[in-house]
Amino acid sequence: MRADDALRQQVQGRLQHFELHTAGDHAHRAAAVAVAIADEGFGAALPGLTQHAVWSERAALILTRRSLQLRDHAGQWALPGGRIEPGETPEQAALRELCEEVDLRLDESAVLGRLDDYATRSGFVITPVVVWAGAARELVANPAEVQSIHRIPIDEFLRADAPMLDASADATRPVLRMPVGHTWIAAPTAAVLYQFRELCIEGRATRVAHFEQPEFAWK
Repeated sequence: MRADDALRQQVQGRLQHFELHTAGDHAHRAAAVAVAIADEGFGAALPGLTQHAVWSERAALILTRRSLQLRDHAGQWALPGGRIEPGETPEQAALRELCEEVDLRLDESAVLGRLDDYATRSGFVITPVVVWAGAARELVANPAEVQSIHRIPIDEFLRADAPMLDASADATRPVLRMPVGHTWIAAPTAAVLYQFRELCIEGRATRVAHFEQPEFAWK
């Protein structure tokens, strides 16, 4: 799958016709994350994924591992994002966080649409904003927030063993994980990735708000 105009139009069209579910008035704090579609570049630094000697235009998503120095969720997989500041829209917050965390500067013309809001156990309502990042050749990790940057091919999220569902105390709320390489990503990030896969790539209007997060992600 290439990061080309056909993919951009497909993703934007499916988001535009999607009946969005938002959290509305909620006691949780508001946050936004960027689901940034970019070139795979020289390959994802993950076990089981191949490095490339030349630049690859295969479509990928930009993910990070959070800094080990952070008080909350240190070392966990994440999409670039954070709190929505007063006066900001989710789109503005997602673009700002992309700039602050990985030094990727995009304007609002890069925004393709939103996915459903997702309420986390740690007290946030996350609004995922899908953006087109293009080649994004020069990404630089902000060491205060980001341990490492990863370009994970979208094809990796289409694996037959995804998603991984584990039982929880509530049978209606299985814990969701998404496999990548020889490891996996947990909800809430996994929930956003799964809905992106289902809606934007597979064309299925799948909801994810009911999926649970593992206990290590609750704090």
